[in-house]
Amino acid sequence: MKMRFLALCTALAAATALTGCSQWADSAAGRQKVTLWLMKGSASEDFIDRFTASFEQEHPDVDLDVRIQEWTGIGDKVNAVLKGTSKEPADVIEVGNTQVAQYIETKGLSELTLEALREWDSKHWLKGLSEPASVNGAQYGVPWYAANRVVVYNKDLFANAGIKAPPRNRQEWIQATQKLDKGEQQGIYLAGQNWYVLAGFVWDEGGELAVETGGRWVGTLDDDKALAGMEFYKQLQALGDGPEAADEETPPQSQVFARGQVAQIIAPPGQAAEIEAANPALKGKLGFFPIPGKTSDKVGSVFTGGSDLIIPERTANREGAVDVITALVSEKWQTELARTMSYVPNRTTLAHVVEGNEGATNMAPGAAQGRATPASARWAEVEAKNPIKPYMTAVLTGQDPKQAARAASEEIGRVLSSDR
Repeated sequence: MKMRFLALCTALAAATALTGCSQWADSAAGRQKVTLWLMKGSASEDFIDRFTASFEQEHPDVDLDVRIQEWTGIGDKVNAVLKGTSKEPADVIEVGNTQVAQYIETKGLSELTLEALREWDSKHWLKGLSEPASVNGAQYGVPWYAANRVVVYNKDLFANAGIKAPPRNRQEWIQATQKLDKGEQQGIYLAGQNWYVLAGFVWDEGGELAVETGGRWVGTLDDDKALAGMEFYKQLQALGDGPEAADEETPPQSQVFARGQVAQIIAPPGQAAEIEAANPALKGKLGFFPIPGKTSDKVGSVFTGGSDLIIPERTANREGAVDVITALVSEKWQTELARTMSYVPNRTTLAHVVEGNEGATNMAPGAAQGRATPASARWAEVEAKNPIKPYMTAVLTGQDPKQAARAASEEIGRVLSSDR
């Protein structure tokens, strides 16, 4: 990967404002620099090299500096850029789609509403990426790519059970899983605290994790619709031996699946590579299908993960930053990224570009109607304590669902609405 470091800027940073140093050095070289922060693992080195070369060829007056960032501690680094206290420059930053709300609250983001409407085909954006990045109709984050969960299944176990086609609705799914759950074989491995999966079931029922009313947030897991989602989770989870008091990473569900006695897991398609690495005998024997919905005409709701692109308000080169985003979300580079990384493109009109990639193809229907967590700047604090997990365990171990849900809802509301 081509990485450029300006030693002169580093030396002067302590005495000079960073953006001023960057402007001075670039001006001396006769080129403008645009610094792009990408997260580790989001794009391959080959993709970044090809994108950088192409962008600089099309923008000969721009020097594109791509810097790879770690997810650990990224929040503090981004906030430092937005507040103007960072020692590292950034003109375009990749952030998680559910993180944008907290950066909007920092009040250091450049609004991108006009560009979104005029240049970036925002009317076709995936809502799970775009909605968390807007406030009151103003757009601050630009969807880049999406990934969501599907059902990963063992084709041999399905065939042995006489299941010739993937289930299309919840009833068929339960019936198929019951057939698969026999003896040492698990119909599905679903850990008791996989709350992202629960969220999808809650949304399918018309429920929410939390809602904002009168300027304050309240948890809504004790709503009847949300409770119906938890009831379906309980029914499905019982058709396997997933631990009731642990999440999908304790132990890693891909490792459990790799032992060959699990018929299904709910996971991003990328976990298939982990399964095959752990058990090469399963190579070519894994299939995918969208999480079934309540009826056959609509797939199940899913949490949409992925990334958005933001521009700090303090950027010294907003025009160049906009040009970088324009290139990254273009059909050419959206196609390249989706095919290289098995992602879903940022808009529904490009879903066809992943045809031939079974995992990504089965992600696309869910992504088209995917959702994100509540658009609160404090949702990350909810996840840190995560009262949803013990609530799920309580229900799965026989406690009163309504009472457990009420306790979790009160904690969610307390965190989201308490004064900082």
